[in-house]
Amino acid sequence: MTTASRDSRSSSSPRRGPGPGRGPGGMPIESVKDFKQTTRRLFSYFKKHTAALVVTVFLVIGYTLLGLINPILLGQAIDQFINVGNIDGLGRIALLMLAVFFGSSLLQFIASYIMAGVSQGMLKQLRKQLFDHLQTLSLKYFDQNQVGDLMSRLTNDIDAINRAISQNVTQLIGNLLTVVGVVVVMLSLNLWLTLASMIVTPIMFLVTTRIAMMSRKNFRKMQSTTGALNAVMEETISGQRAVKIFRQNRSAMDGFVNANREVRDVSIRALAISMVLMPLMNIMSNMDVAVVMGIGGWLAVSGIGGVSVGLIATFVSYVQRFTDPLRSLSELYNSLQSALAGAERVFKVLDTAPDLTDLPDAKPIDDLKGEVVFDHVDFSYVDGVPVMKQVNMHALPGQTIALVGPTGAGKTTTINLLSRFYDVNGGTIYIDGDEIKTLKVDDLRRSLGIVLQDNFLFSGTVMENIRYGRLEATDEEVYQAARLANAETFIHRLPEGYQTQLSERGSNLSQGQRQLLSIARAILANPKILILDEATSSVDTRTEKHIQEALLRLMEGRTAFVIAHRLSTIRNADQVLVINGGEVIERGTHDELLAQKGFYYNLYISQFKGKTQEELGLVLN
Repeated sequence: MTTASRDSRSSSSPRRGPGPGRGPGGMPIESVKDFKQTTRRLFSYFKKHTAALVVTVFLVIGYTLLGLINPILLGQAIDQFINVGNIDGLGRIALLMLAVFFGSSLLQFIASYIMAGVSQGMLKQLRKQLFDHLQTLSLKYFDQNQVGDLMSRLTNDIDAINRAISQNVTQLIGNLLTVVGVVVVMLSLNLWLTLASMIVTPIMFLVTTRIAMMSRKNFRKMQSTTGALNAVMEETISGQRAVKIFRQNRSAMDGFVNANREVRDVSIRALAISMVLMPLMNIMSNMDVAVVMGIGGWLAVSGIGGVSVGLIATFVSYVQRFTDPLRSLSELYNSLQSALAGAERVFKVLDTAPDLTDLPDAKPIDDLKGEVVFDHVDFSYVDGVPVMKQVNMHALPGQTIALVGPTGAGKTTTINLLSRFYDVNGGTIYIDGDEIKTLKVDDLRRSLGIVLQDNFLFSGTVMENIRYGRLEATDEEVYQAARLANAETFIHRLPEGYQTQLSERGSNLSQGQRQLLSIARAILANPKILILDEATSSVDTRTEKHIQEALLRLMEGRTAFVIAHRLSTIRNADQVLVINGGEVIERGTHDELLAQKGFYYNLYISQFKGKTQEELGLVLN
């Protein structure tokens, strides 16, 4: 069940436009507050895949060790075979080097394949956890957060994590092992050449660290602005009808251009900074090779330390193997920064505690009768801006309560509170004598049926949309609900009847047809309490008649709350509550309120302006 609040919060809620500290679309620019905590939390999702990770680590160790063998074989080939012209020995060692290379590549492929499965399983868990958590959050959360930004967390941010983990975790482990292994092997071969090869390393480390810090900041901002751009696109595409009606195509394009420009500028800065690293690392890597060759050549010519041409070639190869992981680590760091920025945005949603939850001892609803009491209820969407003030109401089981008043008076808010989409700020709501907060939320909403002015239909068949009211319903029960809702006639005229595919939001049906399907859905749900929020205000008179007939069947024997602009439709209500400024200013039956000639009387008469005196007399009588 969903509902849209059209009360005074629309005018009093804070404006979320661009401003200080905000990106396009008014989205705040976020930053990683706890790098270590986010990293630990992200990698905690690997716990279920421990066995596969252990196998992967051993495979990485295997191909890393194999990768350390070839430089030694290269040195031996030069000193033991090339220098003495031993072609047979050179052939054997070349075949051995080839075998080592293929073995290393095979182990690397297997490790990457296993890691891809692990990462996708982990991301499936994270994606499901995020989506499931979104289902637990109240409407208040969705009021305060743009849909496009939430979609970005489910798509772009998860994709950033995917790219970092599926492609880079094995590389990260392999590179770290390679760096350690190269240092150990070089130390075992020659101390002086090892020291020579380490001269440039501190500079490389400082440059890498500095650039990574700058890159991290810009990648965070890039994630945030991308989410804001998605919000702009989602809102504009969803509101295409309004865009075209008011001829705001240019305005929509301008808004997109501004958001898109922001993403482009931030992305250029982030990528430009990260791309500076590779040429710098290449320069320093070549400097390192030059230093090793220079010092190694001097030692070999001087006969110091037993340095040979083959050993120099081995060290040159190791220097390249040492700088390649460092360069790769810096690139991986950028990818991990993007992933961590996305992960924190995901965790921020996961850490949002649902503000409407069952109490530990919440009561189930077994047999709801339908008595509803509002006892001095106060409520505001925004602190300091009251929407409801000391509202009292008592509906007996089976009664019809009409809520009328000007737009923004607080009528729909009454329904939101009864559905417990929000909790009251003051006072109490009772259902069958129990405080609403003491009841299980799922049981409460299962007992409610809501028909809105603009109900939401999903992409799918007509059958599936009606069955959404009660998923376990049989086909015959769906047909019966459609007949009671006066929907069967038009359904049979559809190309494939009940199996006709509806487009998004049911846009290939008329407003009246969508409303009849929504009524059928509510009939199928068989609620004890019925809520009709201006259910006939957007249809023609003929369609309204069909809808009214269906609603009368639906309301029979149920407690019903009816919000209506067409006051002629609520003449038979047991109570009419007139709400204005968040307060109940008049209450009584239709006839009683007309006799008082107060606010309701004036509201009622205003709907019949232009009628003749004779017609007006018939209306009042």
